[in-house]
Amino acid sequence: MVALVTDAIHPYSFGGREIRYHELYAHLTPHADLHVFTMRWWHGPRVRTEGGVTFHAISPLLPMYRHGVRSIWQALIFALACLRLLRQRFDVLNVDQIPFLHLLTLRVVATLRRKPLIATWHEVWGPEYWRYSTRVGWRPAWWIERLAMRAPDRIIAVSPETARRLRAELGERAAITIAPNGVDLDEVSRAAPHEQATDLVVVSRLMRHKGLDLLLAAIAELRERGRAITCRIIGDGPERDALREEAERLGIAEVVEFRHDVSEQKDVYALVKAGRVFAFPSTREGFGIAVLEAIACGVPVVTTSARDNLAQHLVRRSRRGIVCEHTLDAFAAALADALDGPADPAAVEPWVGEYALDSIAAHVVKAMLP
Repeated sequence: MVALVTDAIHPYSFGGREIRYHELYAHLTPHADLHVFTMRWWHGPRVRTEGGVTFHAISPLLPMYRHGVRSIWQALIFALACLRLLRQRFDVLNVDQIPFLHLLTLRVVATLRRKPLIATWHEVWGPEYWRYSTRVGWRPAWWIERLAMRAPDRIIAVSPETARRLRAELGERAAITIAPNGVDLDEVSRAAPHEQATDLVVVSRLMRHKGLDLLLAAIAELRERGRAITCRIIGDGPERDALREEAERLGIAEVVEFRHDVSEQKDVYALVKAGRVFAFPSTREGFGIAVLEAIACGVPVVTTSARDNLAQHLVRRSRRGIVCEHTLDAFAAALADALDGPADPAAVEPWVGEYALDSIAAHVVKAMLP
C-alpha cells in the first residue's frame, strides 16, 4: 500500500501540484494499492473510493490561505491530523512538501512504523519568501522549512533547479531524484481552440506572487498606447476579488475575462489555444506546469526573469518564448513584441516530448516504488 499525503486534491483545488497527482493516479494504481490522505473536501463518508484510489479525510476542510498567504493555522491542524496515519498500514509514505509542518509529524510516523518517507518537492521557498509572507517571526518559519527538507528519506524534485536549491541546503549527497511534471500530449493535440479568441491568456492560481497585478497594469498601459488588447485569466484563488477590483480601477474590466469555473484539462487546453500569447508574470514557480502546457499548445509564452520564477527555464528553451525583466515597462514591451510576432499555432517544439506524461509517470513510479 502507498499512502500519499497532500492537503489539496483535484478537482476541489486547482493548481499544478493537484493536477500532477491527479494525472499520476492512473499510473500508480496498477502497481500499488493507492490511498490518499487529505482534508475533507467532499460531503459524505470520510473514506471513499474513486477510480481505484481510496481517499481518506483526516482533517476538517480549512482555508489554506489567509490574507493571500499560506495559513499557519491550517498547516498546524493538518500536521496534527497526520498522526492518524499511525493507525494505517502502508509500505511507502509519500508526502507533498506543502505546507511543511506535516513533514515533521510524518517523520515521526514513518520512524515508528519503520517505513520510508518520500517527499515530492515543488519549490524551495527560502528566507526571502518568509520575509514577504510572515510579518513577524520569519526566521522560525525558514528554520521549519529547512528542518522539513531533512525529514524525508528521499526527495522527488519537480525540476533540476529545485533539486539544485535543495542540494545547496542538504549537500550534494542528498538522495534527490528529479521527476518533472508531465503533459498529456495526446489530450493536448485533441483539444480544439475555443471559439472565443483572445489576445492574452494565462492559467494561474490567483495569488499575490503570481504577479497578475503586473499583467493588468501592462494591459492598461498598452491600451493607453492605442492597442485594443483582450485578456482571459483562468483560475481561482484568494486574490480573486482584489484582481477584479484592480481591473475595474484601471478601466480594463470590459476586456479582461475571468474564468473561475474551468476544472477539466481539455477545457483549459481549448482556452489556451484560443489565445495568441500566454502571459506568465509569476515571481515564484518551482516548475511552471501551465507554461509547459502553453508551449505544448503551440502558444508563445512571455514571462519574467524574477529570481524565484523557475518557469523561465522552460520559456528560454522555447523558440518563441520571451523572458524579460520583472518591470512594468519590460513586461508590456515583451507582450507587445509577442503579439506582433508571426502566428504559428501548429508549431509544437520537439523538446516538449521529454515531458510526455507516460514517460514522466514511469519515472515517478520508479522513484516512489524502488
